[in-house]
Amino acid sequence: MYSSNLTGFILAMVSSAFIGSSFIIKKKGLRRASANGPRASVGGYGYLLEPLWWVGMITMIVGEIANFVAYIYAPAVLVTPLGALSIIVSAVLAHFLLKEKLQKMGILGCLLCIVGSTVIVLHAPEEQSLTSVEEIWELATQPAFLLYTASAVAVALVLILYFSPRYGQTNIMVYIGICSIIGSLTVMSVKAIGIAIKLTLEGTNQLKYLQTWIFGTVAITCIITQLNYLNMALDTFNTTVVSPIYYAMFTSFTILASAIMFKDYSGQSVSSIASELCGFITVLSGTAVLHSTREPDPPTASDMYAPISPKVSWFIQGNGELWKQKEEDGSPPSFITILRQDYFK
Repeated sequence: MYSSNLTGFILAMVSSAFIGSSFIIKKKGLRRASANGPRASVGGYGYLLEPLWWVGMITMIVGEIANFVAYIYAPAVLVTPLGALSIIVSAVLAHFLLKEKLQKMGILGCLLCIVGSTVIVLHAPEEQSLTSVEEIWELATQPAFLLYTASAVAVALVLILYFSPRYGQTNIMVYIGICSIIGSLTVMSVKAIGIAIKLTLEGTNQLKYLQTWIFGTVAITCIITQLNYLNMALDTFNTTVVSPIYYAMFTSFTILASAIMFKDYSGQSVSSIASELCGFITVLSGTAVLHSTREPDPPTASDMYAPISPKVSWFIQGNGELWKQKEEDGSPPSFITILRQDYFK
């Protein structure tokens, strides 16, 4: 059982490295695409014609495949927190490749994420032994998880239909909230599919069960929704901020969903549960520190107003004398009234 957890741990580390890199590659592709058409954040899909975005997409797919296999061998409460590594990768690469400066406090936030994730990993529960998709279906249809699923879908629909059109461009929590809530359902369905594939390869065919295909349909629907709103979040906000907040919220909802569906914490001691809670709070603290270091993205060329003619400012000083300054000059002396006019010569 511990060997299984170790395999899941290694795969999760590899997955996080690829996914963290994909954030940067995809955003560079989004920037190139936005120079030639509408941005993804306003409904544009020009990035689908940008090769660099597809390189990032392939990188993410490789990472997700590794993550997919990790969920087969280890519980979600072990695999998901290791996504903290993707924060470190994306933050460091964004600093060098996207010129999104990582402050000293941002580095501290990254370290807190690593420490918190380590604590969670050290106290993670063992993976359950499931022998068929029908067993997983029974777990998915228990009243507690059905209530969680209904609540998650309802909240996601409210965010998509009401909050996204109104506040998506100004509030980072809207797009990321959609990704995270839907993502928790993705993980549960992906884990079910992974176990089904594993059992099928071992000789027990699970493809004959309708439940396997239902899990597959749910997974595909959720993944497409996640990717769409993740692209919008990346195109609108600073990558250094998107990555940690997405990680924190996605991890929170995934651990909650897994605890309800698979009863991961059943049989664990109070001290282990308390340690995992402390580790998770540490991770959230790290993401909060990273969020506090946010620097707004520079406006794109299409968003900036470029005056055709040069400007000259006339300042009336306290002694009544006029002082003239062009825009590229330094700060003016102290003044009482400012009169600004266009100069077209």
